[in-house]
Amino acid sequence: MPASEVSAEAIAARLSALGLPTRVEEHDRYTSIEAEAPESLSAESWREALEVVAEAHRFGLLAISLNDRTLWAVVRKAVPTTGDVGGPSHQR
Repeated sequence: MPASEVSAEAIAARLSALGLPTRVEEHDRYTSIEAEAPESLSAESWREALEVVAEAHRFGLLAISLNDRTLWAVVRKAVPTTGDVGGPSHQR
């Protein structure tokens, strides 16, 4: 399924179903999802979590230490097809 058809809420729900505490934050152009990845996460759960975040536009892992790891994903919001797409300085 293309990332443009995947909602951030669906990604967060699937990560939560794996037992990962998640946070979803809305921004103007994208939605970010973060999930705490405990040291005790099994190899199978890691595989499933990576399959989930791979559906996003961008994803990665922030590892401060073995005990403090955050899996993150970004889903871009739809870009308007008409109107002021380029912002106030955009010339048509």
